[in-house]
Formats: sequence, C-alpha cells, structure tokens
Amino acid sequence: MDSERRPFIATYIEASRPFGVRYIGMTSNLYERGRQHRDGVIEGFTKRHECNLLVWYEQHALVTEAIRREKALKRWKRAWKMQLIEARNPDWADLYPSLCGSAPDPRIKSEDDGEGSVAAFLKRLGQARDLED
Repeated sequence: MDSERRPFIATYIEASRPFGVRYIGMTSNLYERGRQHRDGVIEGFTKRHECNLLVWYEQHALVTEAIRREKALKRWKRAWKMQLIEARNPDWADLYPSLCGSAPDPRIKSEDDGEGSVAAFLKRLGQARDLED
C-alpha cells in the first residue's frame, strides 16, 4: 500500500507520548518512514525511546527544504517545539493513520460538533422560519 503512494517529502516530529520524548527528522517518504517508526525496524533513538506517534509534520517540495527545516527545529528550545505541536495538534493525536487515509484527521473537528455545526444551523433556520409564519 505505502509503496504505491507518491513520495511525501517532510520534516516531522515523532513522540513517545504526549509531552514525552520527541524525535525530529526528515524523510523523502513519510508514509514509509512512519511505518518504520511504528514497527520499530530502525535501530537507534526512536526505537530505544519508543517514539512512534507522528504528532507533527510539514510537507516540502524539495529534500533540501526539509533538511533545512529539520536542522532549524533541532536548534529550537523545548517550549517552542511544544508550541509548534500544540498549535496544530493540541491533543497530541497520532497523525499517521489519517496521513495514510485509514482514519479521519483528528485535527479537524466534525461538522456535527457545537453550535457551528450543520445540524445546529438547520435547527436555527427552522426556528427562524417558525417566527416568520
């Protein structure tokens, strides 16, 4: 399945758990690299610290851009990295299943949630029509 996808050049952050150990990396194929982290097939830091949750990623057009971004992020303070993750993924949800299309993106809230939902709008619309009659 992953081998049939087009390459996905990215800088990414894997975590052991929310607010836990983080690994910053770059890859020319995020689908494959994410699977490798999840399966623990790459020896080293991520396997030793069980960093297998994809909590943040940024797609790039060129490998050189991804490398530049990875090096910059590695120089950032811990608090800045936490803010980067929480700005787009406040629940520290694993983004790998949604990246692969096997689950909805957890960063996007359902249209059925809250007063801004479609159902709530239709309910308000019906109430407004009742007032007009």
